[in-house]
Amino acid sequence: MKFGKKTAFAALVAASALVFAGCAGGGDVIEEGGGADGSSGDGEMYIALVSKGFQHQFWQAVKQGAQEKADELGVKITFEGPAAETEIAQQLEMLTSAIDKNPDAIAYAALDPEACVAPLEQAKSKDIPVVYFDAPCNGDVGLSLAATDSKVAGALAAEHMAELIGGEGEVAIVGHSQINSTGVERRDGFVEKIEADFPDIEIVDIQYGDGDHLKSADIAKTLVAAHPDLKGIYGTNEGSAIGVVNAVNELGLEKGKITIVGFDSGAAQINAIKDGTMAGAITQDPIGIGAQVVQAAYDAANGDTVDEFYDTGSYWYDSTNLEDEKIAAVLYE
Repeated sequence: MKFGKKTAFAALVAASALVFAGCAGGGDVIEEGGGADGSSGDGEMYIALVSKGFQHQFWQAVKQGAQEKADELGVKITFEGPAAETEIAQQLEMLTSAIDKNPDAIAYAALDPEACVAPLEQAKSKDIPVVYFDAPCNGDVGLSLAATDSKVAGALAAEHMAELIGGEGEVAIVGHSQINSTGVERRDGFVEKIEADFPDIEIVDIQYGDGDHLKSADIAKTLVAAHPDLKGIYGTNEGSAIGVVNAVNELGLEKGKITIVGFDSGAAQINAIKDGTMAGAITQDPIGIGAQVVQAAYDAANGDTVDEFYDTGSYWYDSTNLEDEKIAAVLYE
């Protein structure tokens, strides 16, 4: 399914799946079902959420929103993901195990949009409704997507980068993925906005650190060395941005010499903004994503209509608006 950009409220997934001990590698179970086939054993709805990972605070916030909505709806969920967002095989094992439990619905965030096609066809053959959060799978199985419009968010990052560096100069990107849609769209939104509206800014390089702060720090150091006139670096997720922050600190650069624009939230980025190392970042609404995908799964399991796309929004934050009520509500530490 090609998910249309319908601006919407939210619809969400209620999930509750048993997790095999063999799938626990990095996963975190919210609540375990009781039936031998994975059902709750007491008539409650059971839906499984499989996320991209657990190493970033973003996913912990998504989990919080999912559990809060599940409690509100009176359903049981499990929420699991691999230890790192590069562990595609492990995520697919978790997805397959979830399908084997015959849940009432599945909510899935795709690391690799192609690798998940075959397993989700199995879910379809078993009449298990599937909804997506953060990033969809290719194919026509999924009924809806609850996520940030990542191209819009990337363009917002570009606008602020351009303003911060005075509309001219060299910038680079440390991305987190060339495969999953969030990495691709956050990059493309930024690049397209710069190319369309800021002709005096040159994007000199784009490198990928898999969202790992150590890899991203090494990449950032290389970029700074290769481009002595570099004015800014954009990190496309939490791990990427913190890697850039760590790199400039390790290089002993004066705060603000490299304008750093990040993505997502978390204590490390917030602290970097407060101390002047990072200029600002784009935050999403991960609690809202978790809640809305649980609602969508619940609705789908009940046979109700769901929208194709629920845009949960994106917001710029920096030292001037950290305490604003609207921004504080979508920051997570």
